[in-house]
Amino acid sequence: MFATPAYAQAAGAAGPMGQLGQFLPLILIFVIMYFLLIRPQQKKVKQHKAMVEAVRRGDQVITQGGIIAKVTHVRDDGELEVEIATGVKVRVVKSTIVQVLSKTEPAVESK
Repeated sequence: MFATPAYAQAAGAAGPMGQLGQFLPLILIFVIMYFLLIRPQQKKVKQHKAMVEAVRRGDQVITQGGIIAKVTHVRDDGELEVEIATGVKVRVVKSTIVQVLSKTEPAVESK
């Protein structure tokens, strides 16, 4: 019924490798999450930002709402004016552009 002294003693303190060993799985999970989720998402956001900044007049684009439109005017305040039908122009926010279908060639400057 009585506990022997060997069983009644507290466990010894873990050494420095024991403490690191406890946090190692947590650190590995964070590293894996970074390379599988965070880094690709940051890359995708950077590509989208570059695509939106490169939009210019005459480009055919798709908005988040699924509207296919032609850019008629690029404003400096983060907006675009797009033509969704003949004579129907709408202002949209640049960041709502999902895809650029066709790019136009830049205008050649005459000297």
